[in-house]
Amino acid sequence: MIEPWLPFFEWCEATTIGNAVRMSLWAFPVIEAVHLLGLCVLGGAVLLVDLRMLGLGLKQQRIAEVARDSRRYLVVGVLVMIATGVPLFLSEAIKCFYNQSFWVKMATLFVALLFTFFVRERAAHDDTLDTSTRSRLIGAASIAIWFTVAAAGRWIGFS
Repeated sequence: MIEPWLPFFEWCEATTIGNAVRMSLWAFPVIEAVHLLGLCVLGGAVLLVDLRMLGLGLKQQRIAEVARDSRRYLVVGVLVMIATGVPLFLSEAIKCFYNQSFWVKMATLFVALLFTFFVRERAAHDDTLDTSTRSRLIGAASIAIWFTVAAAGRWIGFS
């Protein structure tokens, strides 16, 4: 099913950026460190809202307020992770092609982004959501999805 994509992955790895990151002693670890900082920002923004949805913190604020206040950090975290994830991918695209954890990460990242920006964001602005079971389910699902993204991403290095 994915075999037709191999030439694209070979092309990605042969790009100037892919070669530069792969050949440099410091590029990969520095980019990866920034990638992890982006993960911290993203994870913090996600957890603030999700824990509030679960009723586990910031109870003095409405869910909509927490979501609004953390949104810019969520977006910055996503942008930093994409901006750093692309060169990391380009430096070892062929390895990624054969790595099942990479495919799990990409699939769950797609689901996580859709869920966060379309399901959770919409629900967070529903004023009736503050104490509902629906709120708790959405918060728990979001944490589970993002945890899977992070775990699969971390597992790429071990596979």
